[in-house]
Amino acid sequence: MIHSVQFIAVLDTNVIYPVIIRDMLLWFAHYDLYTPKWSKHIFDEWFEVMLRKGVSEDEAKKRIGRMDLAFPDALVQNYENLIEYLNLPDAKDCHVLAAAIKTNAHIIVTNNIKDFPAEILATHGLKTKTADDFLTDIIDLNQDVAVEAFREMVLYKKKPPLDEYEVLDRLRRNSLKQTADYLHSLI
Repeated sequence: MIHSVQFIAVLDTNVIYPVIIRDMLLWFAHYDLYTPKWSKHIFDEWFEVMLRKGVSEDEAKKRIGRMDLAFPDALVQNYENLIEYLNLPDAKDCHVLAAAIKTNAHIIVTNNIKDFPAEILATHGLKTKTADDFLTDIIDLNQDVAVEAFREMVLYKKKPPLDEYEVLDRLRRNSLKQTADYLHSLI
């Protein structure tokens, strides 16, 4: 059940990079709807993606620094020694699983579900969910708080300023259709 800061989710790079998905995940965490976790490896991948997508090195470092500052306990430590003992279809994803195991996470939030076979994760007491499914579950269990978090997120959208419906449209365009539709039904 996702309903408190005691529910721990490791956020994979592919749900951190898109700004609107990251914002929604982090605002929900800010409202104590779950506890986010990530690793140096995840941030290194995110940094590389930002550079490939044309984000300046300074801006990329600022974004990472802001996340660390906002959630100082989110960085998983001492997980690296587990990586070599793990086996996933793409060996480059083993660091995500290692971080999840080390921090006793409940779930890995990723849009690459196929890279984390359920039978392998089950041996470690873990599951995966897409960002859309994860956020929809949170809303379902915490409608009032989720709407409050969404509305505050919208207030901070200043470059450019966006209203609730414009943000909902951006969520839909970034594979958060269920999340946007659910929030839309509540506002």
